[in-house]
Amino acid sequence: MSTQQELRARRVAHEARVDGLVAAHLARRARGEKHPVEDFLFSYYSLRPGQLRRFHPGVPDLDVPIFLARRRDAVRHVHGLLTATASRPAQLGCFGLHEWAMVYRHTAAEQNRHPVPLRLSRAGTDAVVESHRIRCTHYDAFRFFTPDAVPRNELQPSRARQVELEQPGCLHATMDLYKWAYKLAPATPSELVADCFELARDVRELDLRASPYDLRSLGYEPVPIETPEGKAAYAAAQRVLSQRAEPLRARLIELCDALLSTC
Repeated sequence: MSTQQELRARRVAHEARVDGLVAAHLARRARGEKHPVEDFLFSYYSLRPGQLRRFHPGVPDLDVPIFLARRRDAVRHVHGLLTATASRPAQLGCFGLHEWAMVYRHTAAEQNRHPVPLRLSRAGTDAVVESHRIRCTHYDAFRFFTPDAVPRNELQPSRARQVELEQPGCLHATMDLYKWAYKLAPATPSELVADCFELARDVRELDLRASPYDLRSLGYEPVPIETPEGKAAYAAAQRVLSQRAEPLRARLIELCDALLSTC
C-alpha cells in the first residue's frame, strides 16, 4: 500500500470512528436537547464535532518550523505540565468531592450546575462535604467551588500553580489530555486526539455518577461515595482511568519532545 493509500485508509477509519462517537450528540443538538454527561465535552471544551472529525496525520506531514513559530510557547507549556504530572504518584482519595463542593450550601432558590435533581437532600449533600477531607488539586474544578466550599479545600489551586499541583490520579487532569491533544493539532495525529476524547468521555461518566446528582433517569447508576462501598468503587474506577491515561500522556510528551527537538 502506498503512503497516499495508507493516509486515505487512516482518514476513512478516523472519520467513521468520530461519526460513531458524535452521532448521538448531533441528533440531540438538532432536537434542541441537552445531556449533562455526554454533551459536556462539546460545551466545556472548544473543539467542535466537525473539527474532531477532521483528519491530521501529525508531524510527518507538518511544516514544523512554521508550526513552532506560532505555537512554540504552547508546546513548551503542555510539555512542562504533562511531564510534571507524570512525575508524581496518582492520588486516589478525592472521591469526586469537587462536584459536591460545587453545590455546597446552595439555597433552594439557587440553580444547580446541571438541570437534574440531587440524590440527597440539600442538608444531606452539605453533610457529605462537611464530613470529608477535601483536597482538590485541579484549578479548573476548584474555580467552580461555592464560596463556602473554597476554604474547606486543603489546597488553593490557581492557574499559576497548575504545573506544581496537577497529579495523574485527578479525573480532570486525565480528561484534559483531550484538550492538550487538540491544542497541539495538527501536530497531533487525529487518532491520538480521538483516543483522548474517548478516555475523557469515560472520565466524565464516572465524574457525574459519583456526583451529588441523580442521573438514574438517564440510565446512570450512582457511585455513592458517601458510603464505604461507593468509595471503594470510585477509587477502583479512578485507578483504571489513571492507568489508561498513562500511555496517552506519554505519547503527548513524546510529541512535544519531537517538536521541541527541532528548535
